[in-house]
This record gives sequence, C-alpha cells and structure tokens, in this order.
Amino acid sequence: MLKNGEKFGAFIVPTGVGASIGGYAGDASAYARKFSKISKLLVNPNVVNAGGFSGINENMFYVEGYSLDEFFKGNLNLIPSVSNKIGIVFDKAIPKDVLNVHINTMNAVKCVYGTDASEYEITEQSVGVEFCMEENGISTGSVKNPEALLTASKKLIKRGCNAIALVCLFEDSFEDNPNYANGEGTDPVGGVEAIISHYISKELQIPCAHSPAFEDYQIYPDLVDEKSASEYITPTFLPCILLGLSIAPQFSKTQGININQLDYLVMPYDSLGSTPVFEALKRNIKIFAAKENQTTLNVTPEKISPKITVVDTYEDCLKLISSGSFDTL
Repeated sequence: MLKNGEKFGAFIVPTGVGASIGGYAGDASAYARKFSKISKLLVNPNVVNAGGFSGINENMFYVEGYSLDEFFKGNLNLIPSVSNKIGIVFDKAIPKDVLNVHINTMNAVKCVYGTDASEYEITEQSVGVEFCMEENGISTGSVKNPEALLTASKKLIKRGCNAIALVCLFEDSFEDNPNYANGEGTDPVGGVEAIISHYISKELQIPCAHSPAFEDYQIYPDLVDEKSASEYITPTFLPCILLGLSIAPQFSKTQGININQLDYLVMPYDSLGSTPVFEALKRNIKIFAAKENQTTLNVTPEKISPKITVVDTYEDCLKLISSGSFDTL
C-alpha cells in the first residue's frame, strides 16, 4: 500500500494545548500539505480541520487521537480508503433551526464533493457537553451522557456506515478565550472534542471526528486573525470533518500499513510527552521538533531524549527530509 521507496511520515499537532501553529482553525494545513508532497502523511484532525474548509488531500491519512495512539503502539494498521460511508450523529439538544443548517451543510458537501454522507441519527438523550480552560491554558471538559453517542453510532454502523461524524451542542465559547479570534491562546473546545472522539474510536474501532454546533450561527463581520478566520465565516464546522472522514483509513489488526513503515514524526517543540513520541523513540523512528511551533506545555527535547532532532522551522525540517540527509542524523 506504499509504493517502493515511498516515504511515510506523521505530522501531529496536539489538540487543546494552544499550539502557535495548528492551534486554531486549520492553520497548520499549509505546512502539512507541503510534507504530503514528499511522502504519505499521517495527520490528526486538528492539523487540517478548518470549519467550512479542509486542508486534507488524498496523500494524507486522517486519524483521530485514540486511534493514532493505537497505531503508534502497533495495535492498529491503516487500510487506505477513498470513499467511506459516513454516518452523522446529532445531539438531541441541538435546536431544530441549527439542526436544519447542519443537514443542509451535509447535503451541500455530498452534492459538491460526492461524499457518501446522507445517513444520520439523532441521539435519544441530550449528550451534555461541558468545556473549560485549566489554569495552565489547556482546554478540557466533560460529557455527561456519552452512551447516547455510542448507541446512535451503532445504529448507523448497522445501516452500513464505516465512519462516524459527531455533532454535539456546545455553549458559546467566546468568554472562555476572547483572544481566540486574535490568534492567541487555546481553542476552548478542542480538549473536550478530543474526549468525545476518543471514546467512540475506542468503543467502535472506526474513523470518527467531532464538530461542535452552536445555537448562535450568525456570521459576524468583525475582522479576525487569519489563523482563526475560517471558523468565523461559516455557521457550521461540519464540512471539514466530512471531507476528512470521506478518505480516512479504515483499521485492521493484521492488514495494511503498520508503525514499522513510518519513517519520521514531526511535532511542536514543547509538546513531546505523548504516546506517538515515546513509541517512535522505542522503534528508532526519526523525530523532529519544530521550534517555531510552541504550546502551553513545556515538554521539550531536552526533557525527553537526545535522539530528537530540533529544527527551527517546518521549512528546515522539510528540507532535511526532502534531501534524504535526515537518515544520517
């Protein structure tokens, strides 16, 4: 499933940690797309999700956090897919007018891009999502009734769906980080979104991703920072996850692309305390830490391993990989 001599890399930006690149609305996409020109590229949704847009392309593997960790542990292989059947789970708490906007969006994406996304299920009970910001600037939250999402997802799988889009009602997040529009701080909803998608991925072992729904879907004319702009010009963020899920890889225990075929991993400079990093170190997979991308965390190469190569910019990293000289580092 990889051509002879073809490189395979991973470009990851953790969710909800205030990454200066990739912590907003698809602002890491342009970087990831450059890496995808020189190799197949594993990305987490946070890298390419951009509201009404998506940075995904057919040379990328779109895999959410829990399944990403399982891949790095060697527990899951990736089977490339080009046309998944996506089922959408809508939170019962979503008001009718907001739901209609999302259904129209679903149909628009289907019509324009040819995605197989027409099946949906409304949860029997409200999901009850709450989110908050910790003192260290990391976003987190809780889900009162995750079982409602699981029950609805299973119904969609029985109807032939092999990828799940999740849409839960969120309160307006502006007060939790009023500077988000200015390209500063942490995405307030990113942490709990990861909790939601991790849960469904763990239970069902299929591709999934989450998009929040807000009661206020008005588009405001205020100018915002370019890193946040894609979320301020659309009433729903559903398009990006449908586009990602449409070509997300399926999972297998025995077939497909495995962790031993991964050539490199690219991470922000100070968010290295994660499963992908530790598993890559175990397997002698080359790890790059980009100094230009920093987060609210403080887990730097010096604290983890001298084997991690520090680069000033993603462009520097790209040049190293393109030249092939990273093999000798």
